[in-house]
Amino acid sequence: MVEFTHISEDRVQMVDVGAKSEMKRLAVAAGSIYLRPETLAAIRDGTVIKGNVLATARVAATLAVKDTFRIIPMCHAIPVTAVEVDFEQMEDHIEVSVVVRSVGKTGVEMEALTGVSVALLTIWDMVKSAEKDALGQYPCTRIDAVRVVQKLKE
Repeated sequence: MVEFTHISEDRVQMVDVGAKSEMKRLAVAAGSIYLRPETLAAIRDGTVIKGNVLATARVAATLAVKDTFRIIPMCHAIPVTAVEVDFEQMEDHIEVSVVVRSVGKTGVEMEALTGVSVALLTIWDMVKSAEKDALGQYPCTRIDAVRVVQKLKE
């Protein structure tokens, strides 16, 4: 058996969750992207040049949730049992919410946050040509309020 007597404080390490019991886990994260009214109308009408924005963002969010451990170095690879991605189109923005479920030894809030972030970035990427001004800047476009809405374990 290997004995660990000292771990340097300057070493980066993953938390050992081996002794924890498996539990049902759920996390909900949300965030918003603010866009020009014309861009929001194009998304609603399905006329964005790159294709179906929300369907693409839903797939991107799901892939991001499943690959969070590859993106964020200290996250564990976890068994994701379900991902739900929803969009609410408001007057001046789109609200994205991601629900992640798992049965495991560690929480899923990082997976939910990653899913929301990638969905928002995907939306931006798909509409950036419509959002740019004459100088190639994005005066109206912004991602805001990415947050954990709920975290449960039972």
